[in-house]
Amino acid sequence: MTESKAGLWGFLAGVITAALVAVTISATVALATHPQTRFLMSDAVEISATGYSLFWWTASVFLLALPFVVGYGVAHMSAKTLGVLAGIVIAFLILLIVLAQVSFSV
Repeated sequence: MTESKAGLWGFLAGVITAALVAVTISATVALATHPQTRFLMSDAVEISATGYSLFWWTASVFLLALPFVVGYGVAHMSAKTLGVLAGIVIAFLILLIVLAQVSFSV
C-alpha cells in the first residue's frame, strides 16, 4: 500500500467503524446521563450513582476512541497483516451467522 492511499484506507475504516458503533455510543451516553437507568439493574448490583455514571462515561469514551484507533491501525499496517485480520473478521462473522441460525432454529 502506498503512503497516500494508506491514510485514505485508514479514514474509510474509521468511518465504517464509527457507523457500526454509533448506536452503541448513543446508548452508553444515554445510560450515563439519565439518572433513573441505574435502577434497571437494582437487584443485580449495588452501585452508587456516581460509580454507575462513571462506568458508562468510561465505556462511551472508549467507544468514541475506537474509530480513531481502527483508522490509525489500518493506515499503519502492512497489506499482509490487513489480509490476515480481514480473514479473521470474515471467519468470525461466518461463525456468528451459523451460531445465530442454529440458536434460532430450535
